[in-house]
Amino acid sequence: MEIQIRERKIGTGHPTFIIAEMSANHLGNFDTAVEIIRSAKQSGADAIKLQTYTPETMTIDCDSELFTISEGTIWDGRTFYDLYTEAQTPWEWHADLKKIAEDEGLIFFSTAFDPSAVDFLEELDIPAYKIASFEITDIPLIEYVASKGKPILISTGIATLCDIEEAVLACRRMGNDQIILLKCTSAYPAPIEEANLRTIPHMAEAFNTISGLSDHTTGIAVPAAAVAIGASVIEKHFTLDRSAGGPDAPFSLEPDEFSQMTCAIRNGERALGTIRYDLTDKMQQNRVFARSLFVVEDIQKGETFTKENVRSIRPGNGMHPKNLIYILDKKAKIPLKKGTPLDWRMIENR
Repeated sequence: MEIQIRERKIGTGHPTFIIAEMSANHLGNFDTAVEIIRSAKQSGADAIKLQTYTPETMTIDCDSELFTISEGTIWDGRTFYDLYTEAQTPWEWHADLKKIAEDEGLIFFSTAFDPSAVDFLEELDIPAYKIASFEITDIPLIEYVASKGKPILISTGIATLCDIEEAVLACRRMGNDQIILLKCTSAYPAPIEEANLRTIPHMAEAFNTISGLSDHTTGIAVPAAAVAIGASVIEKHFTLDRSAGGPDAPFSLEPDEFSQMTCAIRNGERALGTIRYDLTDKMQQNRVFARSLFVVEDIQKGETFTKENVRSIRPGNGMHPKNLIYILDKKAKIPLKKGTPLDWRMIENR
């Protein structure tokens, strides 16, 4: 199974699609957003992803308890409206950032949080959409995105198995089967022990989709492990400098860390290789270090082979060790010196 976004093919047998998530790490500064794009390209990303919303399309300006975050997150005490006001990416930036990203050779796309964002992104002709974890239950939104006929990446951070099924069915009802499910742990940052990466291949099999990881853990170990277990897509938040702050800084990678991640992923892909049991030339050469049957004490003509004068040792120039049981108690046809690799022609009564 494969899905194509612009010229990039995604799925089994293709290189992992690595997405740098800008999110709020531009800190409200256009030049910082541009630098993130260019740095993400240098750090090995295949794509840059934004988030397209306004505070008004996400929530309402209300400071009641219901609209104040208090779920044990790094944003506790803030209202939804306040957080999204800080974290939004101005819509007037999108067209310029898209051109800069594409000039750098990156695929540019975004998470749409409501139909007005979808309409706006359609005007920009983005090649794919992301559905955020917290929008996976917004079936009308998913149907509207799916109706555009473009690949859809869906994060599953707060989803039950039934939620995922409903989201997938919503896409397919609209005739869109270009679905990539991303295992996600909606904790910020997410504990490594809650990554549950074995879900990635299970989702792909259960829903007949491509699967991957949207990662909120710190470090690079989890994305690298995800690729080893079958992830075709890795999404990771990207920042120029965590110390600069911002809502997503604690679980974002800096450029050198993102480079280390992409290097680990690409090396991991090379190591996975293919299923094969034949030996390379180098491996064949190294069979000289295998064990084989050697004469380990001088043996006279007619003398009996025993466990004392014949042993399985390195190197591998002699007979296969499995033949030892057939040789014991037989007699030497010729005199044999210590260190001679054993051969059937040296044995009487073969």
